[in-house]
Amino acid sequence: MTPVAIPTLENLSLEDAPPAKHVDDVEEDGDEDDEGDEAGAEGAVGDAKKKKKKKKSKKKKSGAVTQSEPPRVGLTKLFKDGIFPVGQEVEYLNDNAYRTTSEECRERERLAQGDPTDTYQNIRRAAECHRQVRSYARQNIKPGMSMTEIANMIEDGTRALVEENGFESGIGFPTGLSVNEVAAHYTPNAGDTKILQKSDVMKVDFGIHVNGRIVDSAFTMNFEPTWDRLLEAVKEATNAGISAAGIDVRMCDIGEAVQEVMESYEVEVGGKTHPVKSIANLSGHTIVPYSIHGGKSVPIVKQFGADRDETKMEEGEYFAIETFGSTGRGRVVEEGACSHYALAKDIPARPSLQHQSAKSLLKSLQKNFGTLPFCRRYLDKAGEKNYLLALNTLVRENLVMDYPPLVDTQPGAMTAQFEHTILLRPTCKEVVSRGDDY
Repeated sequence: MTPVAIPTLENLSLEDAPPAKHVDDVEEDGDEDDEGDEAGAEGAVGDAKKKKKKKKSKKKKSGAVTQSEPPRVGLTKLFKDGIFPVGQEVEYLNDNAYRTTSEECRERERLAQGDPTDTYQNIRRAAECHRQVRSYARQNIKPGMSMTEIANMIEDGTRALVEENGFESGIGFPTGLSVNEVAAHYTPNAGDTKILQKSDVMKVDFGIHVNGRIVDSAFTMNFEPTWDRLLEAVKEATNAGISAAGIDVRMCDIGEAVQEVMESYEVEVGGKTHPVKSIANLSGHTIVPYSIHGGKSVPIVKQFGADRDETKMEEGEYFAIETFGSTGRGRVVEEGACSHYALAKDIPARPSLQHQSAKSLLKSLQKNFGTLPFCRRYLDKAGEKNYLLALNTLVRENLVMDYPPLVDTQPGAMTAQFEHTILLRPTCKEVVSRGDDY
């Protein structure tokens, strides 16, 4: 993911910044080798023994907790001090370079960390959970598995590591497992028998929240090399977007940077060359507490004329930088059975509903999900039965929003996605979801 050099933007290569640290095991160094003391006391005999000595291996701290496989150990048991790994920190450049050393900015950052409703530790806990869950998933997802098996693998790990507890911690939104021409918003419903194929390109998009602070990150998997260049293009474009993002940066400038990188790639399949296109009607977005779409959009194409979004990113904001590439039309439409839903905003205190089943389901949705997105499988897990008629009624009454799969309809089109969550701290840009994998 090579950032694009644009004079008005921040051009720091993300390769230059250290990756986020994370824990596989909690360890403590063993005792230091005391060979030097032995040599002084023992003379030549000690020297002879010393040559045979092997350096002591590191010992695990007595009583230390390590992550299981599959991951099921809650992060608060691994990080008992409540301090979770910091994401990738990228210094601001150009007009914002002063922020790195500004005492005033440092003080604002200190105060932000002390705010229990907007703590960095909530975000970092969710991010570390995401890294550990996806690490296991990336190693263990294989062709031949059903989509339901894959979703359960990710969601069972998420619930365990984040120590799911109502609105305090849990899943941020349904696990997206969109395949091939489907770019987003597919997760299996109950009874779905779809099987992952070796030729498939699958987008894995899942979110985790702690006290409403959602970490939203996605990657794409393929199992043979045909579409490697497509994945490379989208990964590079996402990094270009991250590099361009920053305080006072205009949204339109980020879109231009993303598209320039994305569309510099081509994919050759069966002797035919396919240009990679940014999917023009998809974008990144702000994230606010308990809401995955906070109001601002981050385009992934260059905008012209009246369509140019001159809105600027601001200090303290929290963004999902996600890019989608396609070998097809470069636009998506809603198509297929719906699985993703969310309560509408500003629901009346006493909505006018004639059917008792719809009233009952609405109360259940408010109790179990609030403003967090959900899917049919989550309704099954919550104990709801025979709810489809009631759910469709709530959608028809605009009390629930439905989000069908988003599909590039050009025959043979293939799509890919990569995404990270970034926090615009007063002193630096933190890519909170960055890991060793992407």
